Amino acid sequence: MVTSLESYIKVDGANIHTESAGSGDTVVLVHAGFLDSGMWDAQFEALSRTHHVVRYDQLGFGKSDPAAGPVSRHQELAAVLDALGISRATIIGCSQGGTAALDFALTYPQKVASLILVSATPSGFEMQGEPPADMLAMFGAAQQGDLARVSELQIKLWIDGGFRQAAQVDAQVRADAARMNRIAVERGTFFIADAQPLNPLDPPAAQRLGEVKAPVLVIDGGLDHPELLRAADVLVANIRGARKLVIENAAHTPNMERPDVFNRAVLDFLQADGA
Repeated sequence: MVTSLESYIKVDGANIHTESAGSGDTVVLVHAGFLDSGMWDAQFEALSRTHHVVRYDQLGFGKSDPAAGPVSRHQELAAVLDALGISRATIIGCSQGGTAALDFALTYPQKVASLILVSATPSGFEMQGEPPADMLAMFGAAQQGDLARVSELQIKLWIDGGFRQAAQVDAQVRADAARMNRIAVERGTFFIADAQPLNPLDPPAAQRLGEVKAPVLVIDGGLDHPELLRAADVLVANIRGARKLVIENAAHTPNMERPDVFNRAVLDFLQADGA
């Protein structure tokens, strides 16, 4: 078990929980918008053997304070790094965390050694087609105040994906995700902080992908929503030198479902191109 240091930092008067371990070049882990930093347990353990690894709970998630209003997630990331005295790092972001990581890289390119985008869309990316039925049902449950149903539908959407039933997913992964998700659902984090984010990038990242200079690895789960896989293709096609890895038998959080494959790919990337 890795020995880590936990601390709270103040960002605009709110407490953000951080955890760090290891030494060497810094890697920062930014969680998805329905989980918290616990989603990175397997990566935190593995990467801290060779790197200084930092993870944190965004406002409204995990051990951090609830969000009081709209949040700029890429500026939140910048504030965390500044508070911890980190001037340059590899940023690994999943889903919403990947969107924030990309916005951060465009805003502060000098602070990014390399970038790993997991199941992420660039800000301004327009999804095509009808939204999944479970997503519409989830918003309906939220309007009715049925938080248990909201949480279950989020897990069904993102952990199970549209191509599997719950029984086909690792039960521990599902249980861990549900535990993390309930905190954000009960706090209403999406509707308070992220439905209308503060100070979005203008123009958005989708229109600026050619500006990214850092080495980029894009990772997606083969069982994720087809529009997420299309977003990965857009990223790779428009970011010079970007590479893509699709991890089979995993959905929106391939790092939780296939940590062996995910960690090996990340370590190989860091050795070749990253911190």
